[in-house]
Amino acid sequence: MECTVRWMGNDAGMSFVAETGSGHAVVMDGAPEAGGRNLGLRPMEMVLAGTGGCTAFDVVLILKKGRHAVSACDVSLKAERAESDPKIFTHIHFHYRVKGKQLKPDVVARAIELSKDKYCSASIMIAKTAEITHDFEIIEEA
Repeated sequence: MECTVRWMGNDAGMSFVAETGSGHAVVMDGAPEAGGRNLGLRPMEMVLAGTGGCTAFDVVLILKKGRHAVSACDVSLKAERAESDPKIFTHIHFHYRVKGKQLKPDVVARAIELSKDKYCSASIMIAKTAEITHDFEIIEEA
């Protein structure tokens, strides 16, 4: 895996473009009080978003592989950070909303646990410094 992060220069304040080995790019920026122009995600927001994407991917894949009728999956993450530098994540709560037909709570719970304990590299890495909690709700599809 590779990534290049490039500062956009003095005229761009604190804007950076990250380009990944897969050829995708994303803009990161800082808050105005830190010299940024608020043009993109903050780097730690990117870490949080990536973690949510990693676990959501796992949960959907696990449910689909089990031939469960999943049609949607949202994960809301609420993170707390240390007050002093380095301002690492100290607690992250994941709230999953999984929609489908006749999804059983034990099956959804198992998919989330497998992601948390075995498959989601991002959340497993972050769990080294942050307490991770989660809950979920199932929305029955009509």
